[in-house]
Formats: sequence, structure tokens, C-alpha cells
Amino acid sequence: MTYTAQDFKSNQEVRWCPGCGDHAVLAAIQRALPLVCEDRGWHKDNIMFVSGIGCSSRLPYYMNTYGFHSIHGRATAISTGIKVANPNISVWQACGDGDALAIGGNHFIHAIRRNIDINIILFNNQIYGLTKGQYSPTSKLGQITKTSPYGTVENPFTPGSLVLGARGTFFARGLDVEMGLNTEIFRAAAAHDGCSVCEMLTNCVIFNDGAHKDITDREIRADRTITLHHGQPMVFGKDKEKGLILVHGKLKIVKIGENGITMSDILVHDAHSADPAIHNQLINMKYPDFPVAIGVIRDISEPTYDDRVRDQLEDVKKASKITCMDELLHSGATWTVE
Repeated sequence: MTYTAQDFKSNQEVRWCPGCGDHAVLAAIQRALPLVCEDRGWHKDNIMFVSGIGCSSRLPYYMNTYGFHSIHGRATAISTGIKVANPNISVWQACGDGDALAIGGNHFIHAIRRNIDINIILFNNQIYGLTKGQYSPTSKLGQITKTSPYGTVENPFTPGSLVLGARGTFFARGLDVEMGLNTEIFRAAAAHDGCSVCEMLTNCVIFNDGAHKDITDREIRADRTITLHHGQPMVFGKDKEKGLILVHGKLKIVKIGENGITMSDILVHDAHSADPAIHNQLINMKYPDFPVAIGVIRDISEPTYDDRVRDQLEDVKKASKITCMDELLHSGATWTVE
């Protein structure tokens, strides 16, 4: 069956604030799913959206699919249960930087470690929006918020580093203003067999307006971000005149045409490399020293938790001498009471 974006839009009024970056991410998801269904041969009734608590967690209401609005920080646990119980369901999870990385942090890292085949969309606006502006695990050091009136004294998480530290197999980063790229990211996440984490840098116009403006404004975006595509040179800039090379194991910015640098010297992105060293460097690049990496950064193949559970059950069934409940009840030590 052929779907359009309209097929994935529910009849619910979208109640995010006007200008919120979540609108654009929602639109990219709705554009991506028809392509995903075509790619994978899926029916939309096999798609499930799960969320926790937070502004982004209203997303299941806006999707014309099955949905589960769970409790704060527990979306990953619900997603895990759904996927293991029914591996044929395509599970998508919407969560925020506070919801997923604070109260839900343990669920987050262990789902990644287990490589459960779910797609986690992490909305990162570096603030608690729904509860009115407290600092979150990704808020910048020194940021003034409702709960840090003199500035935070905590170093923030880098979500991608958490993913790599938990042996993650897929990590991508998008900007709310890059709808086309985000559509590509969601399509790649769906194709990935394992746990995918898609960090979406979003703007909260009420409590953290301009959180990502240093890299998202149209006039400067090309020079301050680098869009990665597997198998393509890592170049950036308005005229694609700059690129990345590797010097003594460290990434370095160079200008093509200067000091004998040619396109052949530019590092080619290998999202499928099992070694996470360069992926880690790409994830941790920050403006102004480096462009911020967006796109699919890591995408490797490893066995999934749900596949291993299925295979283990099949092996146990084959080796078992018990084939029915009656045999089970009469197995082992039994007694007859006279």
C-alpha cells in the first residue's frame, strides 16, 4: 500500500507553542514514514509510537498510528517490552533530554547496550520545557534557568557520547530546521536493525529560545555545521571549500586548495566502521573550534536483543523433552498423596 504524509497525521490539534522546533521534527517523521513503509514493505498498523512525559512526549497524539503515552522517564522500558513481546512491531520512541537522560537515564543506556530494535527520537532543547524552564542534563555549563538563577555548575551530557559508551550501533544528529536531512535520518534509522538514537536539536521559544542559534541560523549554518553522508568526503562551508583530515589520529580542519590540500586528502565518512574512535571525535566536535556534525554518524551491524531472545527460545524448544503442559506438570520429582 502506498502512503502519504497525510496518512500519518492524526485529527488532534497540535498544541506545541508556535515556533517550537518540535513541529518541524513531527513533520519530518510524517514525511519519512511513507518512504519507510515503501522501503520495508510495512503496513502502518505495524507502527507504534511510545513517549514519556514532556513537551515532545505529546507526539503520539499527533501520529495516526498506535501510540502509548507512558510515564516520566519510562518510555524506553515500555518500548522494550513492546518490541520483545512482538518483534513485528516497528517501535518509535519520542522523548526529551530531561525525560530520557535524567530520570530515564538507566533505561536509555541499557536499551542501547542491549541493542533492542527500537528507534529513539531524542528531542534536545537543553531545558525542561513542560515544567517551565528548569535546567536539564544537556543544559550548558553556566546556563541561567529557573533552577539555576546564578548559572548551572554541572557539565552537560553529550548524548552521542552516552550512546557510544553504551556500545551503541546507531547515532544520528539533526537540526529542527533541516527537515530534509531529518527525513533521511529517520529513514536510515528504520532501516537499521538495532537500537537507533536520533538526537534532534530543537528550539524552545519560551524557556530557552536560541539555544542552538550559533549553528542553526541560515546565514552561518553552512560554515558551522558539517552534514555527514556515508562514503562521501567530509566537506563543509558555503562553497564546500573546507574539510576534515586526520593528523596523528586527531581531526583537523583544512581549506581545500591551500598548502597543497586537494579533495583526495579529505577524510571520507565511514558510518559503518566498527571502531568508534572517529565517530566519537565527530560527535564531540563543537563550534567555534569545529563544525557541529549532523546526519548519520554511526550505523553498524550487531545482533539485537530481540533476535537473541527469539533464537534462545527456539533453541530451548528444540532441546526440550517437554512438549506440553501435562508433561511439564509431571516432570521432575512428583508425589502421589494417598
